[in-house]
Amino acid sequence: MKQIQDIFSKVQETKRKQRELNRAYRDSLNNTQQYVDILEKMEELKQKKKIIVENLKKEFPQLDRLKADIESDNLMLSDLTINCMIKGEPIEIVDEYNNKYQPILNVKFKKI
Repeated sequence: MKQIQDIFSKVQETKRKQRELNRAYRDSLNNTQQYVDILEKMEELKQKKKIIVENLKKEFPQLDRLKADIESDNLMLSDLTINCMIKGEPIEIVDEYNNKYQPILNVKFKKI
């Protein structure tokens, strides 16, 4: 357990250093007039793009429905996969091109 804590502490310290360097980097960028001008132009273009995208998206309402279906199916797939793994059952998925897939678990730590 001590080793896990040591590595976690090292990661936290490295992240702190990264934040400090990123802050200094952003400050340097924001002090460059050419960079600030480009950001302003980009913001104008983003707004124009947003308007165009919103207008065209109205013509394709099924996209949002399909996106929601995919998210719910992926959640169901994850739940079923975890249940099968807990039971000790082998898991292998094959797509239409005969590519095989295996589950990959990822552990993250959340502040409590």
